[in-house]
Order: sequence, then C-alpha cells, then structure tokens
Amino acid sequence: MTKEQMIVYVIKLVMGGLTAFTAILLWSKTKDMAWMSLVIGAITSYIGLVFNMLVDLGVLVSLGVCIPGTELPWLTVAFTVVPSLFFIFAFILMLIRSK
Repeated sequence: MTKEQMIVYVIKLVMGGLTAFTAILLWSKTKDMAWMSLVIGAITSYIGLVFNMLVDLGVLVSLGVCIPGTELPWLTVAFTVVPSLFFIFAFILMLIRSK
C-alpha cells in the first residue's frame, strides 16, 4: 500500500468515524423508521470501510465463500450493497410519508 493510499484511508476512517458517531447520537434521539434506516446505513457503510481496509492491509482475509460463478467474496459484496439498501428504504419511507 502506497503512502497516498494510506492517507486516503486515514481520511476515510476519520470522516466515516465522525459520520457513524453522529449517526449513533441521532439513533438515541429518534425512533422514526426512516431516520433509523439512515443511521443503520451509515454504520454499516463504516463497518464495510473498516473491513475493506483490513483486507487491503492483509490483516483479514476475505472469506473464501464466493458468489457462485464469480470470484467475489460474499462478505465484500454484502458490505457494498447493504448500506445502499438501508438508504433506499429510508428515502422510500420519507417519500411515502411526505404525500
């Protein structure tokens, strides 16, 4: 890993950590399903970032179980897709509520 890549990872970790921290603070203040989905999306996004960084550094090995017919580890794909699904769900709930 180059010095530039490490700097980018540090920036991502700091900004993602602040995002997750403020999302957790919001979680304790609201019980609205749309906001809860946004919070969970932010937290799972940060978890995915940490996981990908640890895999890139060689600290963790991405699970050998791959999606059938591909070389994609299922856990990497899950950390990519799940946050977006929570964001989509939150936006749909907000759209429905605004009608």
